[in-house]
Amino acid sequence: MLRKSTIIVIITFTINNTGDGMKATTSSTFKQDVLDSKKTVLLDVWAPWCAPCRGMNPIVEQIAEESKDLAEIVKLDASVEMELVQTLGVSSLPTFLVYKNGQIVNSSVGATSKANLLKLIS
Repeated sequence: MLRKSTIIVIITFTINNTGDGMKATTSSTFKQDVLDSKKTVLLDVWAPWCAPCRGMNPIVEQIAEESKDLAEIVKLDASVEMELVQTLGVSSLPTFLVYKNGQIVNSSVGATSKANLLKLIS
């Protein structure tokens, strides 16, 4: 008897520009992307396996598009950058950290509304 089987291949890669107005950061680019930024930075700490993170992505993309002059949106994949996430003290996803002049000035943990994220960066 001939059996059919399905093979699923998952390819994961990290890019530094997501192409949708947001930038991806890594431990090697974090200082440049976040700490040294002249703009306010909304750091979105997320993971591809995190359902609430995936649910927040359209909202984060809207904010990136609508708030280009107000803040830069930077994404940090927690599944790839576990050591950096631990250094930042992040224990739940999604976590949103707002940086100004290299310092955290605001934060939010868990899924939230667009209005709340906009309030964080203003």
